[in-house]
Amino acid sequence: MSTEGPVLVVGAGLLGTSIALALRRRGVDVALRDVNPENLRIASGLGAANVEDGAVEPRLVVVAVPPDLLGEQVAAALRDTDAVVTDVGSVKSAPLGVVRALTPKHVGRYVGSHPMAGSERSGPFAASASLFDGRPWAVTPHDAASPEAVAQVIELARLCGATPVTFSPEEHDQAVARTSHLPHLLAAVAAGRLTDAPREHLALSGQGVRDVTRVAAGDPELWQQIVSANTDALTVLLLEVRDDVDALLGALADGDRSRLGVVLDRGVAGTAVIPAKHGGPSRAETTVFVAVPDHPGELARLLADIGEIGVNVEDLRIDHDPGREYGLVELSVASDHVDHLLASLDDRGWTAHR
Repeated sequence: MSTEGPVLVVGAGLLGTSIALALRRRGVDVALRDVNPENLRIASGLGAANVEDGAVEPRLVVVAVPPDLLGEQVAAALRDTDAVVTDVGSVKSAPLGVVRALTPKHVGRYVGSHPMAGSERSGPFAASASLFDGRPWAVTPHDAASPEAVAQVIELARLCGATPVTFSPEEHDQAVARTSHLPHLLAAVAAGRLTDAPREHLALSGQGVRDVTRVAAGDPELWQQIVSANTDALTVLLLEVRDDVDALLGALADGDRSRLGVVLDRGVAGTAVIPAKHGGPSRAETTVFVAVPDHPGELARLLADIGEIGVNVEDLRIDHDPGREYGLVELSVASDHVDHLLASLDDRGWTAHR
């Protein structure tokens, strides 16, 4: 990335502030802009900017605003500056279409991108300089994009700690429909079935329902914009889901376990193809459950013991059941290390099982 001029980040929400913090961590000069003065105040207080907006011509503009505003804001940045412009929205074809219509002469300086990181939380207080570390960051050049613009956006992703992955805008939208937008909608549907449930039913809630519904807590207004911008790709997938639901209903009505098994087996196969940590292939893992007393310092003691035992934890979840006086920690570890871990935890006084 050129050393002349700062990076201007437009939008001081979760993603915009996190990008600014990640760049400042690497010593990159950053200016910040937001129509919400409170967001701007908070983000600036967190150290997200060190250059006053408008004081210096930016070399790169990162647009991090809600989906409905992306195209117009990208076009405005192209008109107002000579900088390369990218955005970090979760849909790429729609803003590109707006930019082509509004600023066709400048579209070569625009390259869309999308960091695959975030949270159901929002706003600058949820931001983190490490949000993108090790995460994929889609870079989506179009047929008129200049090589220099593509290179700057790829370098942005690397400076933020992410791993750039190149897609066409259309391929990107199909990919995120499958891996992000459809799961969110299905989580919302599942969570919606809980709203009118009797309290005695909800008392049986375990980690499974929490895992399935967690992302449904995201901002509904934001997700309306995201889903509306990616209707073509989502419609194809939702029609396939409808076929699966029809198959399930038919199997239940007929008592046909084999047809039920087909859907369930495909679910197992789908979980197996999700890339493992660091983007590598999935490996055989086993979940180990450990009872952790609900006292300060106990979780830290467990993790310290596991470190001394020498077993790497691939993933960790905590089941907070209000009916128990302890937490149940779920540790995903390589299957060939499970026996050693269980025996070592038992020697140290922990109650654990696979």
